[in-house]
Amino acid sequence: MKAMVLAAGFGTRLRPLTDHTPKPLLPVGGRPMIEYTLLLLKKHGITEIIINLHHCGDQIINTLGDGSQLGLSISYSEEQGEPLGTGGGLKKAEAFFEGAPFLVINSDIVIDIDLGKLISFHHEKRGLATLVLRACNDFSNFGAIEIDKNNQIHNILGKLETKNQQTRKLMFTGLHVIEPCVLSDIPENIPYTSIIDTYIDLLRAKETLFGYETKHYWNDLGQLDRYNAVDHALNTGALKLGHIPPN
Repeated sequence: MKAMVLAAGFGTRLRPLTDHTPKPLLPVGGRPMIEYTLLLLKKHGITEIIINLHHCGDQIINTLGDGSQLGLSISYSEEQGEPLGTGGGLKKAEAFFEGAPFLVINSDIVIDIDLGKLISFHHEKRGLATLVLRACNDFSNFGAIEIDKNNQIHNILGKLETKNQQTRKLMFTGLHVIEPCVLSDIPENIPYTSIIDTYIDLLRAKETLFGYETKHYWNDLGQLDRYNAVDHALNTGALKLGHIPPN
């Protein structure tokens, strides 16, 4: 399976750190933030990766190159002008996936998860997409996704009616597996804010999506307090990740 790493954001919540440095290259625990995502993919045998770029994208290319120093094969999808958003960015890279299911992951998260089990779950459920979800005590920063006892998604961000369904609320981690047909209705070369919008449309059309709940470590480095906390935990050894070799 191939993967796309989303790295085209401006990192506005981390300014001024991101004024002249792309968020994926900010140092975390002694290595660029994006390496945590890349090394997770490598551990689970996903070595063909495309990264979308916008803000200071040339710095990311200069740092990672073709990925060979990490044992990966990295391609790039450079977005000119206005950023295309996650949906538009995926559409632009559609040819890279060669009509096969693919994995998408944010470059600003740290997650310790067995991707092999996730991919097996996706194939077994046969939905159009599988979103990795986790428990959350505060949905004000992370919108709620509602799943039933069979892990089928019935509501995203409260956009649909679920009054006749027994569901529970979880949050999206920024990691998902997608069938190629999901991209078919996304317009080409124009900003398309979020793939989440596509998921909502699919649910309205009675298509099937699933949630894969994880209890493994996860954190979002796009917020300054979380970024500093994870950096400190990694530097002090309080946080150890299975896919990161010791320094």
